[in-house]
Amino acid sequence: MSCSSPYASPDRRRLLLGALAALALPAGRAAANTAPTEAPSEVAAQLPRARRQGRGTFRWWGLPIYDAELWTEQPLAPERFDQAPFALALHYARTLAGQQIAERSLVEMRRIGPVDDTQARTWLAALRDAFPDVAEGDRLVGLHRPGEPTRFFCNGRPTRNVSDPAFAPLFFGIWLSPRSTEPALRQALYGPAR
Repeated sequence: MSCSSPYASPDRRRLLLGALAALALPAGRAAANTAPTEAPSEVAAQLPRARRQGRGTFRWWGLPIYDAELWTEQPLAPERFDQAPFALALHYARTLAGQQIAERSLVEMRRIGPVDDTQARTWLAALRDAFPDVAEGDRLVGLHRPGEPTRFFCNGRPTRNVSDPAFAPLFFGIWLSPRSTEPALRQALYGPAR
């Protein structure tokens, strides 16, 4: 696993285009929470007491795009998700271009809340650095600690920090906000109703 995807064959390009088309549309389904697993190494290093709060699979037309896991040291309250430390891990099942992941992330962030043009340019550059190309089996992790920069990792290696405090609620809101376009996945990440 390297978090880079050479575009060497026509078959690989078709797979990439199909997966990108899946990201461009809002439909998806979530999978139920499964048995606990160990936290990814970068999560365990940053949040030593983290436990998986929930898990879901984002699918498009039945094809899994990624599994998402929410790792927390204390159960995360949906109405105050940005006020506690947590990590969101995405385990990819498809080849995707990092630039497309970054661009789609910004589109989704703008659905969660306002992003002015200056922020958009700055954040898009940061997201492009944070998200290299991924292939099946690669893992991207976003780490949130209130008052600290948002940290990103690929397969355990740091890729980028984003210092703007306005960034984290909109970025993680893609999955955790009540305005998420994937409410079933959001519910799966928060886990069973309390």
